[in-house]
Amino acid sequence: MDRAATRQSRRLVAIWLFTVAAMILVMVVLGGATRLTGSGLSIMEWDPLMGALPPMSHAEWQRLFALYQKIPQYALMNDGFGLAGFKHIFWLEWTHRLWGRLIGVVFLLPLLWFWATARIERHLVPRLGLLFVLGGLQGAVGWFMVASGFEADSTSVSPYRLVVHLGLALILYAAIVWTGLSALHPIRYRPATPPLLRGLAFTCLAVLSLTIVAGGLTAGTHAGFTYNTFPLMDGRLVPDGYAMLHPWIRNLTENIAAVQFDHRLLATMTLILVSTLAALGWRLGLPRPLAACLAVAVAGQYALGVTTLLLVVPVSVATLHQSGAVILLTVILVVVHRLFGVRRRQVDMPGPVEISPT
Repeated sequence: MDRAATRQSRRLVAIWLFTVAAMILVMVVLGGATRLTGSGLSIMEWDPLMGALPPMSHAEWQRLFALYQKIPQYALMNDGFGLAGFKHIFWLEWTHRLWGRLIGVVFLLPLLWFWATARIERHLVPRLGLLFVLGGLQGAVGWFMVASGFEADSTSVSPYRLVVHLGLALILYAAIVWTGLSALHPIRYRPATPPLLRGLAFTCLAVLSLTIVAGGLTAGTHAGFTYNTFPLMDGRLVPDGYAMLHPWIRNLTENIAAVQFDHRLLATMTLILVSTLAALGWRLGLPRPLAACLAVAVAGQYALGVTTLLLVVPVSVATLHQSGAVILLTVILVVVHRLFGVRRRQVDMPGPVEISPT
């Protein structure tokens, strides 16, 4: 394959991967909406194939509604809301699951075509095959998470399983974005960027990842519905009862005061670090539009987080906050990829020097 054809194939592969990544972003938004509205427990069966079809008859609707009426969420939160109310939450969860199936199709079919037509580099095939398997596993993890909400006295899923489900989704997203960037701009060598800038970019990525995990715990424990003031929590910087559970490690995942404080602290660290990266990048060679995107994305995400807290977690704002985390992750991935390696520029070599006889 000549160089022009190779570049065209890489662009096609990158467009395909970025399309899949965009679909995963939509999936994360849908997942946040199903959690916030309590819709995620409305479908009590996991059928990867036939589950793609919605109920086709009144009798089938009644059967599924009868199953839902057996779980604690119905008795404790939705008792008496009728078949119409059930349909309202059912359609959101069904759409969420259908979108996951569509992602699998959009990933697999082009992958097979790219492989069959030799448009994809051989070393990418095993990686992309593994990502497809992990995507299928994500569906199983999603059901594992949903099943935790069927347990006695439970009206929502396990926070731990929620974090695993969200974390795997974002790992898949990041891997696909990184692979797309590498297809579009193959990494040839480590650029001569300042080590400080490179180290700060990796630190930002690590701290943002911890912040997202803390956000998942905050969502899973419903910690956002308390301490709805900012920047203080009930008039204190560190809330009363931060370390009230024993052993102490339980506070990090089970103590609502500690879970929310940790998320606030990590979010503030992310704001400071990413803003610093944007400012340094502006001065030290990072493309200025990219540096500006960093600053806007982190400021917007922080503002959405504070707004979500002060308004006591409205569905619309909280969903935007979750999608903002993915957008910020994307911008930081682009920065890290650019600092990790860029394509070496071609330099015209001087021709041979002729030495005339004296």
